[in-house]
Amino acid sequence: MNRHLAALLILAGGASFGLLASVVNIGFALGYSVPEITGSQQLLGAIITWLVAITKKRHWQKISIKTGLALMAVGSLSGLTGFFYYSSMARSSVSVGIVLLFQFTWIGTLFEWLFERRKPHAVTYVLLGMLLLGTALAANLFTDSQHHLTLSGVTYGLLAAFTFAGYLYASGKVAPEVSPWQRSPLMVTGSCLLILLLFPPVYLTPANLAAGLGGLGLVTALLGAVIPQICFAAGTPYLKAGVVTILSSVELPVAVLAAWLILKEPVRPQQWLGIVLILAAIMLSESQWFQKKKGLISPGRPIRRKRK
Repeated sequence: MNRHLAALLILAGGASFGLLASVVNIGFALGYSVPEITGSQQLLGAIITWLVAITKKRHWQKISIKTGLALMAVGSLSGLTGFFYYSSMARSSVSVGIVLLFQFTWIGTLFEWLFERRKPHAVTYVLLGMLLLGTALAANLFTDSQHHLTLSGVTYGLLAAFTFAGYLYASGKVAPEVSPWQRSPLMVTGSCLLILLLFPPVYLTPANLAAGLGGLGLVTALLGAVIPQICFAAGTPYLKAGVVTILSSVELPVAVLAAWLILKEPVRPQQWLGIVLILAAIMLSESQWFQKKKGLISPGRPIRRKRK
């Protein structure tokens, strides 16, 4: 896979997460709780992903139990991210939840520095600054007074940022040689098992599913589990962790645009400016000049760590 296709897959996964925010808000408005939304999303997501993966069984290969468990462990970070993110939005405001989640941009760069001794280039600091400023503007943090900051909301938001950064980093490092059609169902299964263990699915009754939880779970499963997992599983092995982090930032512009189109929420001029800053940072990260500066030109194969 070439680098540009991998980048498009990461953008598609981030955009899917962005659409998810509006759907979750609709779920809250309908009276569903965080465990109900998260649990139905993960269970249906696992079922759909396995059904899709079975049709691609010819791409499967023999892997060890250790590798399978490692992929499931990576996937569990995605499930935790969803739970922490939804909990933050439910306890504070959507704007605060988004801004806290987007701390994954610098956390991802920090992971790359700590675990790979890859010191960020000066240009990377500029990009991160553009992303964080763009996030604050796009989330309307400076002018919206309806933030309802709570300690639990902030805590959940920061936990979501760390787990999402960890998921993005690890998904490109663990078993990159395994087919995405095998990686994805294993990661979704790990995510599903963890969430159902934390929140036993007593709410997944025929009555609740028929009343609307089934439809909500189906949409959140596609946007929050199936599409992102497949896209990230396929694209992250071919890109450096820092680039994956920056590309994933497309989630916020998509979230703001989705809220504008679906929820009819007004978008203020400073929010458009924030969206432009984020998109500019993403385009700059994908420019040949930046790639040359950081030495990130794709080798056209999965990136593996050097043996010590």
